[in-house]
Amino acid sequence: MKKYFLKIKYAISGLFFSFLKKKRRIRLGIYGPPNAGKSTLANKITKDWMGEEFTKSSSIEHETREIATKENVEISSRGKKLSFNIIDTPGIATRIDYENFVKKGMNAKDSKQRAKEATKGVIEAIKWLDKVDAVLVVLDATKDPMDQVNITIIGNLEARGIPVVIVANKIDKKDASAQTIRDAFTQYEVVGISAKNGAGLDYLYEKLFGLI
Repeated sequence: MKKYFLKIKYAISGLFFSFLKKKRRIRLGIYGPPNAGKSTLANKITKDWMGEEFTKSSSIEHETREIATKENVEISSRGKKLSFNIIDTPGIATRIDYENFVKKGMNAKDSKQRAKEATKGVIEAIKWLDKVDAVLVVLDATKDPMDQVNITIIGNLEARGIPVVIVANKIDKKDASAQTIRDAFTQYEVVGISAKNGAGLDYLYEKLFGLI
């Protein structure tokens, strides 16, 4: 009788922990170089599904200098639902020069502080690669994708075996080319979107289910 009771107890415990495992929300990291549109995309997703934005975006590089998270985001596509936590990360850069901020109109003191915070943010974003379950790599479709930063980001993700979808952003611009990014990274799914006006977002949401 005691053995029978223990079997039931372990079976219930197994079901409980299996349930917890299934309910754990996917940690979806949004990575990419500065000004590719990461925060704009993060805000668009939460605006679409939660009715609110959660992070700042700006035309000046490195507006996002700390990890920003939004929990319990639930999307649906073709009758399926997916819950996850969004992690918006600072733009990855190999060199951050405060003089670039001065050229954008910021004073020297604020520019140096921004550069310091941005450098710290890049280090933190790289550390977070060990915490995410899947990643959207956001690239500017108006720029050459074979940039050292882009190659470094994607190489790090590949080395860790993290599932990736590359997002070719800003396809609303005349000189944008999602196909150029596809040709550069043929081993990955590339989805062309405009985080600004929402073009291609439905297809991206659909691809998230395959990514997970």
